[in-house]
Amino acid sequence: MSASTCRKHPLFLRARSVCIVLLVLVVLGMVTRPIEAPAWQVVKARQPEMNLEAIEGALGQGLVVGLLGGFRAVMADFLWIRTNTIWERRDRVKLDAMVRLVTTLDPRPEFFWINGARMIAYDVPNWRIQEEGGYTDVPESRQQALDHEQAEQAFAMLANAREFHPNKAKLYLETGQIYLNRLKDTANAAKWFLLASQQLDAPYFAARIYGELLRRQGKDAEAYDYLKQLHNDLPDDPYAQKPIILDRIRELEDELKIPVWQRFQPQAAIQYLPTEASLEEKVQMLDQSHCHDHAH
Repeated sequence: MSASTCRKHPLFLRARSVCIVLLVLVVLGMVTRPIEAPAWQVVKARQPEMNLEAIEGALGQGLVVGLLGGFRAVMADFLWIRTNTIWERRDRVKLDAMVRLVTTLDPRPEFFWINGARMIAYDVPNWRIQEEGGYTDVPESRQQALDHEQAEQAFAMLANAREFHPNKAKLYLETGQIYLNRLKDTANAAKWFLLASQQLDAPYFAARIYGELLRRQGKDAEAYDYLKQLHNDLPDDPYAQKPIILDRIRELEDELKIPVWQRFQPQAAIQYLPTEASLEEKVQMLDQSHCHDHAH
């Protein structure tokens, strides 16, 4: 068989094609090697962020729960530890993604929602202001814009939390505190403290703070009526701190110039008079109670 015939043989042609492809791959590998490492570093650096978004966005809560089953709480706890590491590094993009992933895996603990919202509403705006030059260089208007942007994200998270915990006062209080402490928005803060006070597990202080926020808005008459009703509704529990409420009622009566004969008289003084006491003894007890109130 001649050389020209061998070169036309199908096996030779196939082998030549394979050799050409391999040669091209080798050449391409040599050419791209200088840029391969930096590119791969970029991919790896972005990989946690991309994976978190993919898991949360593509799978959704139902499928995540279905896949993990009873292990979702353990996985959420583990990822929360990772979240704190990301928080310490001030990586706000990964922090946002991780908080959303943790609450998606296990929405039951209020701790995840509340602390995630605090990170987003309080810490992240500070980081962003520092990144842009610090509080002395960043204009006040820009600082307020960043505060509002991050607060809105925290409000959205707390709204999601209330879908799982609709009657938890803590979640309403957290929204009110962000309005009050971060945004200095007394009017909206008051609305949320009132909503918190209306929940079955509301702490006593929620209603007291609502009354105080009415006063800060200059709504003294409304605060006066509210605190009088609150004093009557609260139980005689030391934690209710009814004496403090009564002090505030007296302050408002002075500011509103309420006549002495129209001033508030606590119902408790009448409700707990002993039935076996004589009329003279009851009058004496009421007089003592009135004197005690004026002493405040």
